[in-house]
Amino acid sequence: MEEKKMTFEQALGRLEEIVALLEKGDAPLDQSLELYEEGAALVRRCNAALEQAERRVTVLLKNEEGTVTEQVFEAGIADET
Repeated sequence: MEEKKMTFEQALGRLEEIVALLEKGDAPLDQSLELYEEGAALVRRCNAALEQAERRVTVLLKNEEGTVTEQVFEAGIADET
């Protein structure tokens, strides 16, 4: 799949595949460099997606005065109010 059309989850999955291939150490140097370059691009893409998500969450947490209130999010626990 083309990198630009990948979801965050797909990009992360491909990154995990690349890491596994590089850790295995069987690839020739040229292929290892190509994998490394692809992985570096995927890391930048994933970091950008995470930063964008963080900005969106920050906007959602701002109160009427424009200040951000800190809240602790716990995975798997839904607000039951």
